[in-house]
Amino acid sequence: MILVTGGTGFIGSNLVGRLTAGGVRVSICDTLGSGDKWRNIAKHEIDELVAPPALEDFLRRRGADIERVYHMGAISATTESDADLIAETNLRLSQWVWRWCAAHEVPLVYASSAATYGDGSAGFSDDDSPDALARLRPLNAYGWSKHAFDRWVQREVMEDRPSPPHWVGLKFFNVYGPNEYHKDDMRSVVTKAYPTAAAGASVTLFRSHHPKYRDGDQMRDFVYVRDCVEVMDWLRSEKAPTGIYNLGTGRAQTWLELMGALYKAVGEDLDVRWVDTPEEIRDRYQYFTQADMSKLRSAGYDAPFAPVEEGVMHYVTHFLSKDDPYR
Repeated sequence: MILVTGGTGFIGSNLVGRLTAGGVRVSICDTLGSGDKWRNIAKHEIDELVAPPALEDFLRRRGADIERVYHMGAISATTESDADLIAETNLRLSQWVWRWCAAHEVPLVYASSAATYGDGSAGFSDDDSPDALARLRPLNAYGWSKHAFDRWVQREVMEDRPSPPHWVGLKFFNVYGPNEYHKDDMRSVVTKAYPTAAAGASVTLFRSHHPKYRDGDQMRDFVYVRDCVEVMDWLRSEKAPTGIYNLGTGRAQTWLELMGALYKAVGEDLDVRWVDTPEEIRDRYQYFTQADMSKLRSAGYDAPFAPVEEGVMHYVTHFLSKDDPYR
């Protein structure tokens, strides 16, 4: 059995779908809330759904059955202001999961984030040496919490303390795709803009306030969740050495390319309404992100990553345009 924490969330539920489709028994540790988040896992057969406060008891009962843990559970909102809550969920719980996997010799894959790179001034290389990690400056509490855990992990390893027999941390870049509908304002722009594009109306984009970038030429490494899940499934082979890896496409694309792909997918002409970037975020706005994927490629992962033209078309055709958009 595989345990997926955060398994009812966006990336976690897509992973659960991939694993269960392959006949793997999966248990989930997560919350559902009062909305439609339950629909993220409604199509998949699961072994147990465990509330986070009951995780320790579950592991006492079923720990011997667990062959691998995917720790996706986290507070992922970059706008969350309760730093104590973020630290408890994203740092202390992650440390607890790490120690349990180490003590019981269970392989672990955990979610880090490209938010650890901050404004990108230190680059986007997934060099996980202590010196390289020390140069990164996250811009929000979410990014800090992920970075703090990455640094803690490396300290544990450097000091030869107990570690899982095989472990990988994944720095996810700008992920989009099905089952992110519950994320409210943290949904990808593709998901938020789809109704507007499908209606042939104007989509709103931020103007550039940087002399090097024209309006709409701000760039991100947009990665389709299907590709992320394929990497996570491949990691079950344990071919990749332990360490922290970027998970993007390795190719930055512009907001205009992303929105152009969306409007093409719905059969409409691109129509953009430009607005100023809000002053309260203007000094922290990222104009460029691009994952250095050489480390994962060197580890042996050779499958292609979908550009936005392909990923957005698949997302719209198979999910967003359907009465049931869930994976």
